[in-house]
Amino acid sequence: MSCGDPHEKDCSEVLDHLYEYLDREMPAGECAEFQVHLDECSPCLEKYGLEQAVKKLVKRCCGHDDVPTDLRSKVMGRIDLIRAGEAVPEVSVLDQARHEQAQAEKAAQEQRAEAAGSDAAGS
Repeated sequence: MSCGDPHEKDCSEVLDHLYEYLDREMPAGECAEFQVHLDECSPCLEKYGLEQAVKKLVKRCCGHDDVPTDLRSKVMGRIDLIRAGEAVPEVSVLDQARHEQAQAEKAAQEQRAEAAGSDAAGS
């Protein structure tokens, strides 16, 4: 996406890294460049405002749920697939992460049970 106006930092680059900016995960110098761009580019500023509102809504509605540790990377992977125009799996990212977490927990329980069984046999 581009608004058609020349900017020091291209609109597509700003939008590709918008969540890093929102989450304050980029160096201060880059943040300043992003802020300059947003100050002069109303389409990007509008997109920023929308994404900021979505982030606040998600935090308010889902802030109390335990989130699987690798969910962010899975979501970002899905976003990259969509941007690249590739096929996206039917199952939701959250359901997939929960399923993988449940499998990991089950495997850990089995290992603990196995260890407990071998400890009892050795006694």
